[in-house]
Amino acid sequence: MWADRDGSSIGCHTLVVRYHGVMTKNMTVRLPDELAADTEALARVDGKSVNETIKDALAEAVEQRRRDPEFKARIRQIIKEDRELLERLAK
Repeated sequence: MWADRDGSSIGCHTLVVRYHGVMTKNMTVRLPDELAADTEALARVDGKSVNETIKDALAEAVEQRRRDPEFKARIRQIIKEDRELLERLAK
């Protein structure tokens, strides 16, 4: 268990830390050996940490999806379905 600022204990699955003034979340990612090795090599060549390399790759993937009209259409469909479900449950 971790202690919150007020001394109360919190589960480690809810641990959120501040890093350079930004809220961050710790995550565990399991990579196949070959992908892990490739990631480590990319990080070393770029002079970055593995963490920074993975964060940059994920940020790039998110931005690519945000520009993809088909992805946006799928998001809109999910929002519509979720709204309908929530409205039905709220009755």
